[in-house]
Amino acid sequence: MAPPQCVAPHHRELTFERGDAGACGAGIACVRRALADWGLTAADGGDAVLVAAELLTNAHRHAGGPRRLSLDHSGGVLRIAVTDRSPTPPRLGEHRAESIGGHGVFIVDCLAQRWGTRPEGDGKTVWADLTLSPQNRGLRRRGDAPPG
Repeated sequence: MAPPQCVAPHHRELTFERGDAGACGAGIACVRRALADWGLTAADGGDAVLVAAELLTNAHRHAGGPRRLSLDHSGGVLRIAVTDRSPTPPRLGEHRAESIGGHGVFIVDCLAQRWGTRPEGDGKTVWADLTLSPQNRGLRRRGDAPPG
C-alpha cells in the first residue's frame, strides 16, 4: 500500500496492492486523517467514515479488493470514491432490515446526496457525494486560521 497522496489541498488518494488484507482499515484511517486535517466536524465526519467503510468493504467482499480510495471536497460536497477490480456495478435491491448483511449500498444511498459508478480500466469506480453541513462548506487544512 502506498502512503496517502496529497496532490491538492482538498484531495487525498490512497492506492492498495492486490490482496491487501489491511486495505479497509487503512482506507478508513486515511478518511479520518483527511477529515481531521480539513477540520470537518463530527456530524459530517461520521457519515463520511461510514460511507467510505461501506464502499471499501463492498470492494473487498464483492470485487476483488479496492485498488484506490479518493477523497475530494469542493463547493460544500465531499466525494468519496473507491476503485475496484470488478466491472460489475453494485445494485440497490430491496432492503430487508432483518437480513444479516446486504445493507452497504442501502446505507450509501441513504447518506449520500447522490452516488454512482463509472468504468475504470478492467474494473469500476463507485463514488458517493455527501453534502457538507453549512459550517463545513469552507473546509480548512490543519494549521489554517479559523474562519473569522
